[in-house]
Amino acid sequence: MSLNSEFDFDTTIERKNTSSNKWDDVEKLFGAPDVLPMWVADMDFSAPPCVQKALSDRVAHGVYGYASPRDSYRDALRGWLERRHDYVVERDAIVYCSGVVPALSLLIQALSEPGDPVLIQPPVYPPFAAMIGRNGRRVVENPLVVRDGGYQMDLVDFERKVVDEGIRLFILCSPHNPVGRVWTRAELTALGEICLRHGVFVVSDEIHADLILPGFQHTPFAAINPDFAAVSATCVAPSKTFNLAGLQTAFTIIADAKARAAYQRCSDRYGSNTPNVFGLVAAQTVFEQGDAWLDALLVYLGEGAQRIDAFLRGVAPQLTWIQPEGSYLGWLDCRELGMGHEDLGAFFQQQAKVGLNNGHAFGTGGDGFMRLNFGCPHSTLGEGLSRIEQALTSR
Repeated sequence: MSLNSEFDFDTTIERKNTSSNKWDDVEKLFGAPDVLPMWVADMDFSAPPCVQKALSDRVAHGVYGYASPRDSYRDALRGWLERRHDYVVERDAIVYCSGVVPALSLLIQALSEPGDPVLIQPPVYPPFAAMIGRNGRRVVENPLVVRDGGYQMDLVDFERKVVDEGIRLFILCSPHNPVGRVWTRAELTALGEICLRHGVFVVSDEIHADLILPGFQHTPFAAINPDFAAVSATCVAPSKTFNLAGLQTAFTIIADAKARAAYQRCSDRYGSNTPNVFGLVAAQTVFEQGDAWLDALLVYLGEGAQRIDAFLRGVAPQLTWIQPEGSYLGWLDCRELGMGHEDLGAFFQQQAKVGLNNGHAFGTGGDGFMRLNFGCPHSTLGEGLSRIEQALTSR
């Protein structure tokens, strides 16, 4: 347990045989049952005690009929955003969705036409490109660049692509998955001014917004000024922050009434607007009572990041990373190993016996990288790093 924490993040919880995508699908995904899963963005910590109690109380009620978001749920989210991020949101701007990926799909349909170009910044969360393609739109890339020791946006290329490709819709990942950047207010302001200048609507995926490591500060894109809020939709959820992904509860914040109505029409068309009753209870509970647990979690995750950094510097210099500013996802640079993406994936799952995300899946700029989830007890992280060390030594 982290020093001075009243919450237990050290206990290893058995997750096999719980229909866990992360743990029960290991053999199917990685070819052997003894691979340690450190891939999908799903933490191995139990949810906050306040959530467990609230869900237990709701289960005891015994009736689990259709649910609908009440003002209390929206107000809990509003309070959280203002308290944690100085982001003031009107109640009517908040629309329920079952998850951020479904919300992205609905926003693409609502705010563009078949065949339209949609801009993304790879290497980036794979469903961005997948949802664009599956909805009959065309992916346009503005790849991130590494300058001054860190990932940055290439805003010159961004504006060029906007103009040359006729971009009207852009999906922003903030904080960025997988590279771990927490974009500064200045970076987001420069980006937003380009979008305003050329009539680009911004869909900002901010699902990792609460997972900011010590020393950094998240700035919601729409909170910068009312003009940005008017041309953007912000996707948020308690799922990554509090390990509630299985409860399928997210929210889309759309200040512009016309854009919001278009989004709601798409949601109605697909019948995707019926909430999970337990997800609503969990969301309201953590937004009202989850601050202390999250504060302790961030300290623990920061310690995990420090352990990885020390490992890479002292034990595995063949691998490097740019230490993440947010999330519990480490973007490992494995290019010095000189492997193609298939061999690299095979090395980690067959020799190291750890299941990571192959950077190739994240698009341009991802080859030669692997994504490691350190949202787990330090003992699990230590086991994973030890396996990697042994595999590197035996090469």
